[in-house]
Amino acid sequence: MPTSKKAATKKVAKKSVAKKAPAKKVTKKATAKKAVKKAPAKKITKQATKKAAKKAPAKKSAKKTTAKTNTKKPLVLAPNDKSFWVTNGAVLNSLVALRDALDEMEKEVYSYHVTKEHNDFASWVDAVLCDSQCALELKRAQSLVKAKSVVTRRLKVYSV
Repeated sequence: MPTSKKAATKKVAKKSVAKKAPAKKVTKKATAKKAVKKAPAKKITKQATKKAAKKAPAKKSAKKTTAKTNTKKPLVLAPNDKSFWVTNGAVLNSLVALRDALDEMEKEVYSYHVTKEHNDFASWVDAVLCDSQCALELKRAQSLVKAKSVVTRRLKVYSV
């Protein structure tokens, strides 16, 4: 009988050792899985921080723009001999007049003054009104609607 007790004790010891060893491995795997799950959360946090950091300078630039708008330029008026004569009969002497004319202008009249080869409005704004930035943007404008928005945006620089 003592032999059978020893054999039974060995079997029990083997079973308990066998059970304990895998339990430790599972614990290590579970810990490794938890570490993997935590890693992407940190990346998301870093990305959110980067996005927040990118947005912050935009607010600062808005403050700079506000400071610039406080010092607005005076609106330039063209003398009568350098006014722009539109084919529909309108006479333009400032950017305000150009904006108003573009609001009422037909596409045919606009396409007469603006083609791929030349842009009469941009040339006049640059040469007479001395606003090269507005002239450059008018040259890039591909349509009447875009030209209206360019002039409207640019008028914010002036005290009107």
